[in-house]
Amino acid sequence: MKIAIIDLGTNTFHLLIVENKQTLYKESIPAKIGKGGISQGIISEEGIQRALNVLKHFREVINTHQVEVKNVFAIGTSAIRNAGNKDEFIQIVAQETGISIQEISGDKEAELIYYGIKEALHINETSMIMDIGGGSVEFIICNHDKIFWKQSFEIGGQRLMDRFMKSDPISMRSVQQMDDYFREKLLPLANACHQYAPQTLIGSSGSFDTLIDMYFMKEKGELPPVEQVSFEYSLPEFYRAYDELLFKNHEERMAIPGMIELRVDMVVVAVCLIKYIIQTFEIKHVRVSNYSLKEGILAKILADNNF
Repeated sequence: MKIAIIDLGTNTFHLLIVENKQTLYKESIPAKIGKGGISQGIISEEGIQRALNVLKHFREVINTHQVEVKNVFAIGTSAIRNAGNKDEFIQIVAQETGISIQEISGDKEAELIYYGIKEALHINETSMIMDIGGGSVEFIICNHDKIFWKQSFEIGGQRLMDRFMKSDPISMRSVQQMDDYFREKLLPLANACHQYAPQTLIGSSGSFDTLIDMYFMKEKGELPPVEQVSFEYSLPEFYRAYDELLFKNHEERMAIPGMIELRVDMVVVAVCLIKYIIQTFEIKHVRVSNYSLKEGILAKILADNNF
């Protein structure tokens, strides 16, 4: 059975086509549906057009691979679930591409991310998973057997950029304001960490992928092997990357080996959030997983015929 999964992220749309657990096709394209609208609670006209362009391409790929309509799963996350015009967006997409979008809650998104991470690595001890999207950030405190606590917060990269990235390089005043904002917004996470005391942070795809790519390019002169889906990432290496990213402007960041255009600005606010988490909750180890939401959806479909 062939299955196609489309993850409609706030920043990036991802397509995964598999048959009997074998990956046939994988592609990620920036659609940036949060740009120019997410802070106003809408998907802009330009965002809708970008989405349609990407989804028409995905539709062609899905047709080429002859995936049955009932086995195409398109999942809408933060930018879609919080958009005042989401019904209109979902309707336009269905009319123009034949793709039916299913919107999921932040809580469900967190749960599915957990299942995706478990496909990439074994969660040996109580850990905190962190998935930084463009619209929301999911935190899951768990081990390999169970989720102890999970929550989705609407503090994703595009929202943080709109709110705090008033200059480039970002000002120290903005970084301090961001820390104050995190302290206020992440109180439920602070309470959960007090209760469960995770010492390992597992970063899920997105900006964490970029940090790993930067590390590999610096140390080995090449990107990580495509078959490697999990990594250990040292705290000293994170702080080195943090300092480099924070004090460079757009052009200088773009020149860093391993950087990609899609994340060149958002990675700045992402590392500010990562640093806040590491320092506030006394994280001792960082691991990174390439797998995330779409792999979690696949795992659940293969196990339960649904997610």
